[in-house]
Amino acid sequence: MKPAWALALAALIASPLHAQTLAQALAQAWAHAPQAGAFAARDAEAQAGSELASNLLAAPASVSISTLNDRLGSGEGLQEWEVELTLPLWLPGQRGARETQAQSAADEVAARRRALRLQLAGELRDAWWALAAARADAVLADQRLATAAALEADVQRRVKAGDLARVDANLAAGERLAARSAQLDAGRALRSAEQAWRQLTGNPPPATLAPEAPAAASAPDDDHPALAAMLAASRTAQASLQVAAATRRDAPELALRYFRDRPTYNDEPSHAVGVKLTLPFSSGPRLRQESAGLQAELAQADGELEQARRKLALDAETARLDLDAARRQIELARERRTLDADTLALAQKSFALGESGLPALLLARAAAYAADALLVREEIAADAAQSRLNQALGVLP
Repeated sequence: MKPAWALALAALIASPLHAQTLAQALAQAWAHAPQAGAFAARDAEAQAGSELASNLLAAPASVSISTLNDRLGSGEGLQEWEVELTLPLWLPGQRGARETQAQSAADEVAARRRALRLQLAGELRDAWWALAAARADAVLADQRLATAAALEADVQRRVKAGDLARVDANLAAGERLAARSAQLDAGRALRSAEQAWRQLTGNPPPATLAPEAPAAASAPDDDHPALAAMLAASRTAQASLQVAAATRRDAPELALRYFRDRPTYNDEPSHAVGVKLTLPFSSGPRLRQESAGLQAELAQADGELEQARRKLALDAETARLDLDAARRQIELARERRTLDADTLALAQKSFALGESGLPALLLARAAAYAADALLVREEIAADAAQSRLNQALGVLP
């Protein structure tokens, strides 16, 4: 059996809208999210880091060329040329550490993308249930105005027939005016909710959207997008620390040298080939400085991860309690609607027979309208609580 608010929404729709699921809406919202565009550049950055780590050399090779002659001196034809090709080499374990760091950075980009999509999904879920509540209020306001107008017409007819006093006509007209005012307020709230949806997705609101199915998970785990992003950040910090440990000094350099020498015009040039190996000394203070900074980043990442685990567990428990409470409220609201609907039927019959006055009927109508509105809101609140629970558990639409 469909909930009352779903039936109310179906009655509201007079023109076709583009129906879509929450997952499709998330894809549209992602396309409009300004933060999403940065991830293409982050992916390129991670890919470039992976390519650098897979190179055979620790840094790009370099070539130096030098020449020497005596044209400004004796002019005897002295000429020397030297060409040197320098190849920076990896330190032991450094290349593997760089590759691990590059892979960790790529994993972190992917994890942060999922975390941002989950954050956007939370905004969409809130916007949808706000829209659902506004639509339901608009439907109820239309129904209230229609019944108030019908009541006013009946009262006017009975006043003309002499069955009712003119004060009853004034009361009926006042009820119609109050219903019209409520309809205008509901319409304004509905337009605001629709604009909020358009702001997120760039598209008109969906015609219908079924409540979300319960998540299979019972508590947030490390696959939760927010936790996965923090875990990835921690692994990146750990990989950076390993790179710093492996980079105890600047990269050693292997140089291949070619030397050409001609002392005078009459001498044959001589050629020589050589090899040069440069081994920089390690710098203890610099290594300690880099390691201390990375240790601080790693400790902060681990601390934030544990804090996030606790917060998400509490959020999930709160959402689960809210869902249970909303379901209990639905049962109470249904009982109240049944009672108030019966009271309204009795009041209408009594008014039609002239056994009671119009004020008693208006009071019964107001109570029945409030009961209908309460049930609709509680049903929407239960569906919204289910969405919040899915959100806390890290379930993407």
